[in-house]
Amino acid sequence: MKYLILQGDGMGDMRGDDGQPTPLETAHTPHFDRIAGSGEFGLIHTIPQGYPPGSDVGNLSLFGYDPHHYYTGRSPLEAAAMGVELGPDDIAFRLNLVTLSGRNGQEVMDDYSSGHIDSESAARIVATINDELSDGTFQFYPGVSYRHLLVWRQGLERMTTTPPHDITGRPIADYLPQGPGAEELRRIMTASRGLLAGHPVNKARVAAGQRPVSLAWLWGQGRKPAMDTFESRYHLRGACISAVDLVRGVAVNAGFEIIHVPGATGFLDTDYAAKGRYALKSLGSVDVMFLHVEAPDEAGHMGDRAAKVQAIEAIDEKILGPLLKQLPLMGPFKIMLVSDHATPVALRTHTPNPVPYAMATGERLAAGCASVKYGETEAARSGHVIRNGHEVIRRLIDFI
Repeated sequence: MKYLILQGDGMGDMRGDDGQPTPLETAHTPHFDRIAGSGEFGLIHTIPQGYPPGSDVGNLSLFGYDPHHYYTGRSPLEAAAMGVELGPDDIAFRLNLVTLSGRNGQEVMDDYSSGHIDSESAARIVATINDELSDGTFQFYPGVSYRHLLVWRQGLERMTTTPPHDITGRPIADYLPQGPGAEELRRIMTASRGLLAGHPVNKARVAAGQRPVSLAWLWGQGRKPAMDTFESRYHLRGACISAVDLVRGVAVNAGFEIIHVPGATGFLDTDYAAKGRYALKSLGSVDVMFLHVEAPDEAGHMGDRAAKVQAIEAIDEKILGPLLKQLPLMGPFKIMLVSDHATPVALRTHTPNPVPYAMATGERLAAGCASVKYGETEAARSGHVIRNGHEVIRRLIDFI
C-alpha cells in the first residue's frame, strides 16, 4: 500500500460577510472534487485550542504528533531541516528579513519577506550579520528567501515574540520582543538595522526597484523537541517534499527522507509539475509521501485572492491530476488532501478554525464518485469532523 498526503499550506479560508465563496470554493478543482466525492470528506482541527495557528503546530498534527506533547516552538524544527544541531540548552529563533516603512512618525511592518528576497541575496545579508554580530553565544545561519535562523547557545526562551506576517501594515513598536532575555533580541535587531542601511545588496535592490531589507526580525523561539520516528509508530517509511524549512524540519525529526526538487521555491512561482513527478518517483522506494505546497499560504499572507485561487488550481491541475493517472499503475494506494491551517486573504494571517480534508482509496476512485465541491461549506455539511488533528494519520491507514 502506498500513501500520498498532499498538503496545500493555508488553503483553508473563510467566507466574507457578503457571502462570497472562499478561494477553495471558487477554484476549478475537478481532481480535488473527485477525492471529496469518492471517500471521506469533512473538517479537521489541526490546531489544538490554545496553540498558535501556525504551520509548526499544524504540520506536527498532520504527521501524527500531538502538539501537546511535541511542540516546543517553530525554529527548532527549521534548525533540523537546515542541519543545525541544537544542544539541550540552545534556543533557536526564526530570523525574517523584513521591510519597514514610515507612516505618521511610526515604523510600520511593510513586508514580512522583503519582497520575497531571493536566497542568494539573502545569504549575503545574513553572512554580514553573522560576521558582525556572532560570537560564542549567538550564531546566524542562512536559509531560503526571507527565512533564516539565529541560535542562542544556552539562551533564554520565555520572552514574547510576534510573527511579522501577523502585523503587516501595523506599527512595530508594540510588537518588539518583551520579557526575560528580550533586550538581547532587541539589541541584535537594532544592530542589524545599522548593518543593512548601506549594504551592497540593498543598494542593488533599490536600484532595481525592489524592496530593501530594513531589519532582521526575531521570533518563533524554542528548543529541540524529542520525537520518536514515524516508522517506529506506524511501521511505514516516509519521504517529504517541501521547499519550506519548517515542514522539512518536522519531517527530519520524524525520520522522513527529504526529497529536493529543482524549481521548488516555496512561493507562487514554484514548479508544481516537478513536485508531482518527484513525489511519484519517490513512492517507488517508500510507503508514505508527504507532499507540501506553500503557495496558497503565501497568497493568503499577501491578501491576494486571485493568486490564492490560481495556486489552488495549479495544485489540482499540475500535481493532483497527473498523480491520479499514475498512482494506479503502482498498485493499491490511499490519498489524502488536506491543509495545515487556514490563511484567510481578508485577514492576511493564520486562523485556528478547522479546514477541509478528504481521503480516498484507489479502489474507491476507480469505482466512480459523487459530485462534491471540495471546500469549507460542503466539508461542514458532511458531518465528518476530526477534532484531534494528530489522529488523522491512523485514520488514513485504517481507511477502507
